[in-house]
Formats: sequence, C-alpha cells, structure tokens
Amino acid sequence: MRLIVITGATATGKTELSIQLAKMIDGEIISADSMMVYRYMDVGTAKPTVEERQGIPHYLIDVVNPDEEFSVKDFLKIADEKIKEITEKGKIPIIVGGTWLYIHTLLYGLTDAPPSDWKLRESLYKRDKKELYSELENVDPLYASKIHPNDKKRVVRALEVYYLTGKPFSQFHQKHRFAEEKYKFLGFILDRNKEEIIGRLEKRVEDMFKKGLIDEVKKLLDMGYEKSLTSKQAIGYKELIPYLKGETDLQSAKQHIIQNTKDFAKRQIRTFRSKLRGKEWHRIDISNYTKDKLLDTIIKKINVEEKDEHTG
Repeated sequence: MRLIVITGATATGKTELSIQLAKMIDGEIISADSMMVYRYMDVGTAKPTVEERQGIPHYLIDVVNPDEEFSVKDFLKIADEKIKEITEKGKIPIIVGGTWLYIHTLLYGLTDAPPSDWKLRESLYKRDKKELYSELENVDPLYASKIHPNDKKRVVRALEVYYLTGKPFSQFHQKHRFAEEKYKFLGFILDRNKEEIIGRLEKRVEDMFKKGLIDEVKKLLDMGYEKSLTSKQAIGYKELIPYLKGETDLQSAKQHIIQNTKDFAKRQIRTFRSKLRGKEWHRIDISNYTKDKLLDTIIKKINVEEKDEHTG
C-alpha cells in the first residue's frame, strides 16, 4: 500500500483527522512538521499530547533539543527508516504536517547541493531581504523568478549554495528535476475558507495561553534556549520574549503571535497551491464536511486507489 500524506495550512485540522484515520485504516503517523521535532516545545507547536494521540504511534516528534541542528537530511533519514518499519509491520504510514520542504523531499528526494554552512547562513540572514533578493536575481535569475522576494529562507539557501559552489541553485534543481517519485503516495491537502481559518487560528492562540504557553517559554529561557526561540519559524515563542523581559505588554505580544501565525498560514497556502499538483493530490475544503463525512470521503478515495493499484 502506498503512503498517505495529509497536509495543509496550520489550524486546518490535520492532527485530529490523521489520528482518526490511522485508527480506521491501521496506520501509524510520521510528523512532517519542522517544529515538532524539538523537545520541550509542546504548547507553542500544538504538539498532540500522549492522550490526544489515542494510542497511535507518532514518529519524528521530540527528536532533538531546541539548540541542536536538525536538517531536512536528518528528517529524510529518520522518515525513510520509519516508513520501512511501519510497512514491515503491515501497517500504513501516514505522513502528517505542514512543512512543504519535508514532504517534498520525502516524496521526491534531495538535490546534491552542498549541506548548510551555518556561519555563512547566519551572516546572510543579517542582511536586508531586498538586498539579498537583488543579489539572487543577478547570480541566479531563474531560481529568483520562482520564489517570492520576501521568502528569505529560500533566498538565503540559494545564495548559500552559490557562495559554496560558484553554481546557481537552479542548476542543481534542473539536474535533479524531481520527476521521479521515491514512494507511491496518495495526498490530501486540507483547506478551509479564509474566515474559518482565521477564527481557528485566533482560538488556537487563546487555547495555547490557557494551556500554559507563557510558562513553557519561561522554562525554555531558564534552560538557556533563548537564541533558539528567536528564529523566524519559532512563532509563539519569539513574540513572548519581549513581554517576559518587560519590554511590551501581554496583549501586544498575543496580537503579534496571531498576526505572525496568519502570515505563516498564508505562505503555506500559497506554497501548497503552487507546488502540490498532480493526480496524486486531492484538495479538500473541509468547511463543507462533517468529521464522519470527511473520513468516509478520504477512505473511499484510498480504497479506489488501492483497487486500481491491484488491477492496474
């Protein structure tokens, strides 16, 4: 049986759906979330608790400490191992998360571009994003044309590769082509209408505060992880540091978390619409479904694919 992939923007309902689906099809879950790999960061990453997992094994959660490096290559190595283990048990691997790079790499592999040089990357991140993008347009106009000027993460990576090799990043992509799938898979992209996503995001942030987000950030700071909490992706953590230092009030910090989460969700939605295409991907607006109907729809599609696979 092929892999099942469930993705979509933050707060669309991936976690709850995947657990219910795993119970119904005898599956086990591999997280494709770049923040859930970190220990001690539970509330702010919306990590499912042991109780919420309902006995379903979850992998690639709590893998490294917040100050340890965890690259997409690390993700790929562990995910490949777990897929093999799950399949050998006769169960179905379900990949769940909103980190497009993890999902894309798992399904199509990596280029042979050099690994990250963290000192170089850190120096690049200190520069203005407009200046960085302008430089990328000069050294690699093809790759620059495919990404948003504000996507600093990808701009930095492309320049990093150019500095390390003297070759444009697009050259590595053209060589790989990402045309051959590593695994047969069936993918579901969960979507909701804009107002519903915004409402769910705001409720999620309020719930995080009720569950002890402030105490979690305090604990992480006491453990010496402040530098790890200031990265761009550490939404829900970096915004609370000024509050805990007395530099802003709680309401302002909370509004920054909500706004940054909304901006992150918008970027995810743009990426999924532009990158995840093809007959393997099914986009589902779950605003139009009850929980039971949604599960029934997904299982029917899985059964149809499985039948076609056996008769094809």
